[in-house]
Amino acid sequence: MHTIDLLAESESIQDLETPSCGRICDEYMREARIIQSSLIPIAPLCDYYIEIAFRFTPFFEVGGDFVDFFRLPDGLIGLYLGDVVGKGLPATMYGALVMGTLRGIHKTGADTASILSLLNQRLLQRPLPGRFCSTLYAVFDPVTRKLAFSNAGLPFPLHASATTCRPLGDGGFPSGLLPIASYDRHVVQLSPGDTVLFATDGLYEALNPQGIEFCSDCMSTLFAQSRSKSAAESLDHLFDGLLAFSNGTALHDDITAAVLKVLP
Repeated sequence: MHTIDLLAESESIQDLETPSCGRICDEYMREARIIQSSLIPIAPLCDYYIEIAFRFTPFFEVGGDFVDFFRLPDGLIGLYLGDVVGKGLPATMYGALVMGTLRGIHKTGADTASILSLLNQRLLQRPLPGRFCSTLYAVFDPVTRKLAFSNAGLPFPLHASATTCRPLGDGGFPSGLLPIASYDRHVVQLSPGDTVLFATDGLYEALNPQGIEFCSDCMSTLFAQSRSKSAAESLDHLFDGLLAFSNGTALHDDITAAVLKVLP
């Protein structure tokens, strides 16, 4: 057998043994989905005082949004929501970094504004060009029914009460963007039956065929009808309304939403 034949055979065997780029990419994406799913809650939170339900809908197979909620050692309930600039796997990786940093910070017991300030400082210690994250951190006291939160660039939460449905608080610079950023702490007294929606801008800015944004049309009206519903039912009602509103218009961003319901 000639040398050139041996080389050709060797290359043929190597082609069979070497995974294709497509297969490798599919495997990496599958692993990324598994990792991302491990970072978000596996179930709603329900107890005597409160319900929290959520929806996580990435634009691609994985996304740059994240959400988590948990019980704190002092009996309070924490919740955070985030939206990383960009989409897909790079945004997912940065989102995992932000979540890991937040999980270390919120255990300090600091107030919500201090938590976001510290997150901003930590992300800027090793900045990544073009990467930052809109973040909201909230703490609910089941005994007093007070909700405290700070916002770093996410849309304002919506509060549906017996008399109104209104946005809460204000914004702030996204986390990891500017060293001068500071954040306000907002405190809202909730009542039994009240519902609060936290969501990324993918929900607020979803479009219908006429190019109108969901938040400009019927989003508040739909959420105002949630007072008589559970947290999960409120999300179902809102997303059913979004489906009817979009009327076949493709989504253009990740959508993540969490609903906090104060039980009677």
